[in-house]
Amino acid sequence: MGSRGQPVLRLPQTVVSIGITGGVAAGKSLVAEAFAELGAGILDADQAVHEILNWPGVKNEIEQKFGSIILKSDGTVDRTRLAQLCFDSSSGALKARKWLEGLLHPRVAELFERQAEQLVAAGKTVIVLDVPLLYEVGWDKSCSVIVFVDAHPELRKQRAATRGWSAAEFAQREAAQGSLELKRQQAHFVVDNNHTPGSVRDQVAAIWHRLTGKFRSN
Repeated sequence: MGSRGQPVLRLPQTVVSIGITGGVAAGKSLVAEAFAELGAGILDADQAVHEILNWPGVKNEIEQKFGSIILKSDGTVDRTRLAQLCFDSSSGALKARKWLEGLLHPRVAELFERQAEQLVAAGKTVIVLDVPLLYEVGWDKSCSVIVFVDAHPELRKQRAATRGWSAAEFAQREAAQGSLELKRQQAHFVVDNNHTPGSVRDQVAAIWHRLTGKFRSN
């Protein structure tokens, strides 16, 4: 899970930065929301990509790559169609995904750095990175702490199905990520998301109090 050729993410040294990782549909966003409720600022990769895809220069490059079929009737990028082109099992999809990552990841890093500065200016002392490919992009190295969100594969498949994903789509997204066991082993904390949202919030609160106390004492 190296980061060769990936953009560096530079976060303010004055904050505690928490990277969230885990499998597809494990509940990473739920954990991020729980940290936000306790006062953390959030850097959300999905939201960042949603914004960046419709920057004029980026949208033009995507249209040139995939053709007008990639645009919806309102002229915005069709994210569902884009995912279909980048996450099937063909070699062409792998090349398309690598091309897209090369286009988006540097821009996500730039946007995150600006957003982090704004969060610090607003008084945030803890920033959470909700980034599905945290290790794959190498941004785990920018984090003070890594939190792994754990959930059984069958439960994650069920949650993915509620998003409209087929079993094949789930498998394709899962295959695009690195070893979950290795990510789990490298994490500082593991949140068990096999039960209720309330249980997740209790675990996050315990992590929050340990971290804020620890970093205040240093």
